[in-house]
Amino acid sequence: MDLPVLHRLALNESPYPPLPSVGEAMRRAVAQAHRYPPFHPDDLTERIAAWCRVTPDRVAVGSGSVGVALQLLRAVVRPGDAVAYAWRTFDAYPLLAAMVGAQPVPVPLSPDGHQDLGALLAALDHRTRVVVLCNPHNPTGSLVTADALAAFLRQVPRRVTVLLDEAYIEFARDTDLPDTPALLDAHPNLLVLRTFSKAYGLAALRVGYALGARGLVSAIRRQQLPFGINAVATAAVKASLRAEGQLRRRVDTIVAERERLRGELVSLGWCVPPGHANSVWLAAPDPIDEGAAALTDAGVQARHYTGEGLRLTVGNRKANDTVLTALAGVRAHRSRR
Repeated sequence: MDLPVLHRLALNESPYPPLPSVGEAMRRAVAQAHRYPPFHPDDLTERIAAWCRVTPDRVAVGSGSVGVALQLLRAVVRPGDAVAYAWRTFDAYPLLAAMVGAQPVPVPLSPDGHQDLGALLAALDHRTRVVVLCNPHNPTGSLVTADALAAFLRQVPRRVTVLLDEAYIEFARDTDLPDTPALLDAHPNLLVLRTFSKAYGLAALRVGYALGARGLVSAIRRQQLPFGINAVATAAVKASLRAEGQLRRRVDTIVAERERLRGELVSLGWCVPPGHANSVWLAAPDPIDEGAAALTDAGVQARHYTGEGLRLTVGNRKANDTVLTALAGVRAHRSRR
């Protein structure tokens, strides 16, 4: 019999439901569900552009950040071209590459869970059309620093589009974060991908956006599905932007819990590297397979990469305490053996 799931910590979702003001905006939009949304999400694009302090022609909106990533690949990749990315990473990237007939080129992470920028550069050849970086990285939470990213971008040929996935950037607190607006001005082959699923807690509504040069964004928009952003999602995003201060405080709480969770796990004997997303990463040779089994028994759903690693979304305090109790038991059991 399957054990009940008490805490969903596998998909890096927010532990918080939409704010009351956001929920009210969604309810008003539902009352108009018999009406089509805009053919193209021009009004939402303009709102996001103003929020990001760029012109609207530098913003593309899609069905989650993964939807915008697919639009990019359809715009710039031809069958037989190559798409390079660090591996392990977000599971969608090899799937998206296959959808556009591209050859996936996975490049192993460094032993400490960072994206190996030198190896990624070495993997680029005449077939490569896109190289993907996740910053902070999914699933390890590691960070590419400002200097490292700037040096990487200088070495990537202009014919190769760099897809910089910043789905978790709101959770990063490092003082050496890249200056994305400056990088966009300097590199017309750079596309920065962001989402309202994580920090803004709208995962079910599927809205993501990208920032890039006008020419690149124009090509991506030509791949946009008509009526592709529904009215409820649009209303929720607009309301979330108005409530940004409240949502930032929620993010701060998640970051504080991330640091508490990491500190407690380290004190229990787990090797947990510093992370910059809304998750913590446990990796082999720690007993991650035993840890995954203990979490399942405790009703915790985590992202388990057998023999490789365990990614735990930071949940609410009760969920995180359940994680700590389960993983403390694994350590205690091993110490008795």
